[in-house]
Amino acid sequence: MSAPRVPRPGRHRLALVLAGVGVLAGCAAGGGGGGRTSSPEGAGAAAAPRIEPSAADAAVPTVRGTLLVTDFGGSTVTFVDPARGPVGSVEVGTAPYGLALGADGRAWVATAEGVAVVDTATRTGLGRIPYRTRSGPVTTGEYRGGGMGIALAPDGRRLYVGVNVPGGPGVLEVIDTATRTVTATVPVGRRPFDMDVAADGGEVYATGHDSYDVTAVRADTLAARRLVVAPYGEQGLGSWLKPHYAVVRPSDGRLLLPFEGERLAVLDPGTGRVAVEPMTADIHQHGAALAPDGTLLVVGAAEDQDTASLTVRSPGGTERTVPLDGPHEDVAVTADGRTAYVTGGFTRDGYWNGITVVDLPSGTTRRLEAGARPLGIVVL
Repeated sequence: MSAPRVPRPGRHRLALVLAGVGVLAGCAAGGGGGGRTSSPEGAGAAAAPRIEPSAADAAVPTVRGTLLVTDFGGSTVTFVDPARGPVGSVEVGTAPYGLALGADGRAWVATAEGVAVVDTATRTGLGRIPYRTRSGPVTTGEYRGGGMGIALAPDGRRLYVGVNVPGGPGVLEVIDTATRTVTATVPVGRRPFDMDVAADGGEVYATGHDSYDVTAVRADTLAARRLVVAPYGEQGLGSWLKPHYAVVRPSDGRLLLPFEGERLAVLDPGTGRVAVEPMTADIHQHGAALAPDGTLLVVGAAEDQDTASLTVRSPGGTERTVPLDGPHEDVAVTADGRTAYVTGGFTRDGYWNGITVVDLPSGTTRRLEAGARPLGIVVL
């Protein structure tokens, strides 16, 4: 039985630590005590039916602008037409989390069982690469072991995936995309939610949710450095005030990590120094993405009394907030920077089986059916 939910500290500026509690609640929790599982069903959310492509759909190649989402509540990825909804799905493995898209149209999907490879043009699975790291039994839910954040090197030759080991430090696994084998492993922080790569491919960054850090790993030597990112201080496993997702700013290579709609941590990976800039949404934040013009998009995930939102932050720091209906997790943006897609596959209870489509110039939104607890997302 999980611990009672505790209000997030954003509005009241409280440092919340659940002292003496063996099982911690929500995304604030640690690795789940080594064997914890949680149901893939959320409060009030029904499992979405698997959508198989019709004969007509299967005969038409996947078109530019189609969305691909990971079905964290199932074992598939789902292809979604932004206008009419799901058009097909492909089996990949239990509880898929993050995904990375290569220039060749292949998608790499971090599941609890291994990294799956999908040909997005033909909507077919090309097999799965097992992890070298032992992460315990294959389970589902927020605390499951296995792959989380995932990213490709700029040249597509290496794939980097963060593997969660419940109850302990995570592991970065390096995969040769030509041979589809794990070539190296590097210890990183706890629960590596996100994986990012420097623009020149020289470093890889693993965001450790439960360890308040980013591990910077040299791509050539695999030498690793722990960089603390804790604008509220390191407050233990029970705190809500942890890093979730990061983006690399192209202009200077710094990492942007939003916290609570109050503080944007700007990490210089060369020095490890963190500057803090104010944010205005005042909400627990998860997914982040950069539009082509440098606009930062951040998902306000909706905890407790909050209304979910999408923060739209200009390169100069000016923000506006788009309200969303119900919890959300991650976000992707179109190449023209005009449309954002925000997934409803929240990692805690309360998720829903769909995507909110946001017209960024106007701030108008519409909801779109999509998959089973859709979490990771890319625009093909």
